[in-house]
Parts: sequence; C-alpha cells; structure tokens
Amino acid sequence: MIKILLVDDEMLIRRGLKALLKLEESLEIVGEAENGEIAINEIEKLQPDVVLMDVRMPVMDGVAATREISRRFPQIKVLILTTFNDDEYVTQALKYGAAGYLLKDTPSEELAQAIRFADKGYTQLGPGIGKKAMAQIPVTAADPPQSWQDLTPREREILKLIATGASNREIARSLYISEKTVKNYVTSILGKLDLRDRTQAAIFANSFLSGLE
Repeated sequence: MIKILLVDDEMLIRRGLKALLKLEESLEIVGEAENGEIAINEIEKLQPDVVLMDVRMPVMDGVAATREISRRFPQIKVLILTTFNDDEYVTQALKYGAAGYLLKDTPSEELAQAIRFADKGYTQLGPGIGKKAMAQIPVTAADPPQSWQDLTPREREILKLIATGASNREIARSLYISEKTVKNYVTSILGKLDLRDRTQAAIFANSFLSGLE
C-alpha cells in the first residue's frame, strides 16, 4: 500500500482528491496539510511514501517544502499537483527534488498511475512540462547535439523509452534484456550527458528529441 500525504491550502481540493484516490487500489491517504510547514511536521509522524504537493500556499509554499523534504527525507517522493504551470515553479520544483509536476486537470486514473510510478522512482511530467523545464535549466555543459552523439544506438533507444516514462522493467521487456543491464545503461547515459538523475534525463529527452521531429 502506498501511503500518501495531501498538501493543499484549499480544503475542498483535499476532500476531492481524497475521495477520488480512495477508489484506487494500493493507495492510502494517511494525512492532510494546508501548507508546507505543516506538511513537514506531518511527514515526521506519518512517514508517507508520496507527498502530493500544491505550489502556492501560505506560510511555506510547495517549492520551499519540496526542497526541505528532499533534504530531510530523501526516501519520500514529492509529486507536484497544481493549477500553475509557470516556468519558474516547474524549474525550481524539479531542481529541488520533485519526482514530477502535474496539473490539477490530470484525469484521476492518470494521477493514480503517476503516484504509483513516482513511488517507484520514475519521473512524471504533465503535457508540455518537460519543454518548459528544459527551456529554463541548463541540463548539460556540453552542446546537446554533441551529447546525443556521445550515446551508443542502444543508449539512445533507452533514453527515448525513459522519455515516455517507462520503468526499467518495462524497458527490459521491450528490448529483451535484463533489468540489471538496463540499470547499467541508465548509469552510462547519465554519465555521458552529465545529468544528475532520471528526472533530468526525462527533461533532456522530452525537449531534445521533440526538436528532432
């Protein structure tokens, strides 16, 4: 069971999310908070697996809370869920460790799936979010086309699958290789592109690959 903490300053939003997610198997709402400061206090007591975090809130906003949670509770995934797709919010949230950035018009079944994937460590970005993030974050010191050329054909294939949100297991099944081999390829890709994690890899891929189309 994936334990979820809902963080939003609007009670009606929290109630709505709670009602929707209660219908999903393997998901359990263990607590609520109306701002980032309260959320951090609740995390210490409840130890959730995933925090569903709004951005604009009083006292401590979602970006600041994400930064603090990532620092103090690195094992807990923060998934941003907001009405704001402002470039700065997207950039800062991902920079400070958010496992994904979704908008509140995301269908409930897609939100539930995103929570499950975020819990497994995979990046979840709403439509158009990857391009916004890439436009603001200098992902690599090298020129992106040259970085792409540094990858082997197999690494490029795996990076494309990462961009779709595929897990290591799904990539392994798709390419008929072991999960361990996929992990080795992912490590190599991150090193060659000078990226920190799969979040940046997904951002790079979504932006750069769309530019090739």
